[in-house]
Amino acid sequence: MADLFPDSLPASTADEPRPDAPLADRLRPRSLSEVVGQEHLTGPEGAIGRMVAAGKLSSMILWGPPGTGKTSIARLLADAVGMRFASISAVFSGVADLRKAFAEADKAAAAGQRTLLFVDEIHRFNRAQQDGFLPFVERGTVTLVGATTENPSFELNAALLSRAQVLILHRLDAAALGLLLDKAEELEGPLPLTPEAREALVASADGDGRFLLNQAETLYAAKIGSDGSGPLDPAALGSFLQRRVAVYDKDREGHYNLISAWHKALRGSDPDAALYYMARMLVAGEEPLFVLRRLVRAAVEDIGLADPQALVQCLAAKDAYDFLGSPEGELAIVQACLYCATAPKSNAAYKAQKAAWQSAKETGSLMPPRSILNAPTGLMKDIGYGKGYAYDHDADDGFSGADYWPDEMERQTFYAPVERGFEREVRKRLEYWAKLRAERRGGE
Repeated sequence: MADLFPDSLPASTADEPRPDAPLADRLRPRSLSEVVGQEHLTGPEGAIGRMVAAGKLSSMILWGPPGTGKTSIARLLADAVGMRFASISAVFSGVADLRKAFAEADKAAAAGQRTLLFVDEIHRFNRAQQDGFLPFVERGTVTLVGATTENPSFELNAALLSRAQVLILHRLDAAALGLLLDKAEELEGPLPLTPEAREALVASADGDGRFLLNQAETLYAAKIGSDGSGPLDPAALGSFLQRRVAVYDKDREGHYNLISAWHKALRGSDPDAALYYMARMLVAGEEPLFVLRRLVRAAVEDIGLADPQALVQCLAAKDAYDFLGSPEGELAIVQACLYCATAPKSNAAYKAQKAAWQSAKETGSLMPPRSILNAPTGLMKDIGYGKGYAYDHDADDGFSGADYWPDEMERQTFYAPVERGFEREVRKRLEYWAKLRAERRGGE
């Protein structure tokens, strides 16, 4: 529902909004060419532009952040190709509303009128409700245009996705948001802002056009500067208006996107980028203990024995946060993040785990060599348990070179330490032991 322009008005561009309507409503585009920031879709070479030029629409899912024009595009699409426009919201609608919408579309089709059915927040319908669209889309009763802020591949079922194009709307950039402010000033007059404050206002919108226009309307309503006090600078603007809260649903795609970006920045040894993405999560309300759990995972997956202290640092940060609480304890999380980002990297332990697990699944229940099995009973000694075991501490260099693998298996190599950090020393040890093993096994 949080689109750039409201969906309460008829689709026809001939209908003018009321003079007292919200600024965003009065500035709603009258044609697809007036939609800002989505030219990759609405332009002549865009998917929507091509469909309109051909005069035939296919069903589509409009996926994008709030305030980027999804509802406006749907309304204007119906106008552009002469279709009847019908709209429902998955937040407020149920099965009865869907049946009514489809029945009305059937009647319109019988009269020769095609229907564009716009479904806002379509991801909020459950899988069974989504399946209910399929027969009506397949036989052409409606052309479905769904709008969602969530990743369709996670939230919509495959059958529905196979019948609709997914079109991605971009977060509005500074140029697009500036164009919206230009339109507002053409209608309402100059905003009472210094150039720097105007830039700060655009930045505060975080890509949401509706939020930006609502902020501008607040400034106009307050009649800032009418008392001769002059325009607001960035500091004064910040004390007067609120920033838009960053989009971050803890169980949605924004959450997973930031986690992915943060983990890859840690892995890529970019401490500043890692700190930035971690700050994004924590400022948006992520649980610090979740962040710490992900740091521990990075320490064992991407650093491992290249720097064994990384895991120690992360667990110490967890203890420090438990001890200090927020906000003081967050500095310990920062320290652990920076340590991991600047540590030498190795995924040798991670790869070794994968290979060893796979081998264990494939080899089943192979017995270890009898020489390394305990023999607590006389019978077990009689059948050879423990016979010939070489006690490593009695061998030269504390290394016997014995074969510890099942008789039916060749020796495997799962762990291959890298030439970085502490693993360089581990590698030297393994190479030395391999040399001794070859010498001593060869001499038997």
